Amino acid sequence: MNFVARFIRSPEGIAGLVLLSLLAAAALLAPVFFPGDPLAIEGRPLLRPFEHPGLPLGTDRLGRDVMAELFHGARASMIVGISAAAVAILVGALVGTLAGFGGGLIDEALMRVVEAFQIVPGFLLALAFVSVVGPSLTVVVIAIALGSWTGPARLARAEVLSIRERDFVAAARVIGMHPLEIAVKEVLPLALPPVMALTSVIVAGAVLTEAALSFLGLGDPNIVTWGSMIAEGRNVLRSAAYLSIVPGLGLVALVLGVYLFGEGLVEALARREGQG
Repeated sequence: MNFVARFIRSPEGIAGLVLLSLLAAAALLAPVFFPGDPLAIEGRPLLRPFEHPGLPLGTDRLGRDVMAELFHGARASMIVGISAAAVAILVGALVGTLAGFGGGLIDEALMRVVEAFQIVPGFLLALAFVSVVGPSLTVVVIAIALGSWTGPARLARAEVLSIRERDFVAAARVIGMHPLEIAVKEVLPLALPPVMALTSVIVAGAVLTEAALSFLGLGDPNIVTWGSMIAEGRNVLRSAAYLSIVPGLGLVALVLGVYLFGEGLVEALARREGQG
């Protein structure tokens, strides 16, 4: 049974795939459905959902279209989550591979760096970094990745410690390959698949961290994010709770979809190993 067939047999994976597909479609089609600036004023402030035919989810305190903000906010959340996870996985895998393959002083030095980053909670590290450098989408991605790369680094190191003792590594040394070339070209590709299993956790954590930063006013002020939408609605929570509930449901759907999809992938991989 191939991987796709095993994944299809996972109800969690299918549910996650459906949720993520819907959210990805909304993010990709946001410029098509709402081609203008989502921050532009479109109507009277605080229109309730379904009160105006052209504004199905109503407007916020400034008269901006909540549905347009929701669709464009999905783009921001998914971009941040995927980008931060990619940076964290890449940096963590490289550091872990170099530490595990190099051993000795290299391993000790790199692992002390990993431990130094692990001392500080990821959200506090992101909060401090954005506060110092300034809020922008790129800075937010880097800030989140700074607190997320240590897990992949430790897992990659553990994998490399076993891989480096295999015969093909000794053969590569015998034919004169440079140690760095062996580590990157021969060892890293084998250590990467287990590390990729952390992707769903990192993506979900990145989405929530970005939302928290935006809620605190440290997100990119030039783009719409679900966190900034929730922050916008907190001041009128009693009279217009939908302003916070709508983006909050979007966050729940995205995080739940990522976790369910990750569970499906892990289950499919576990079935393959069990059959093997």
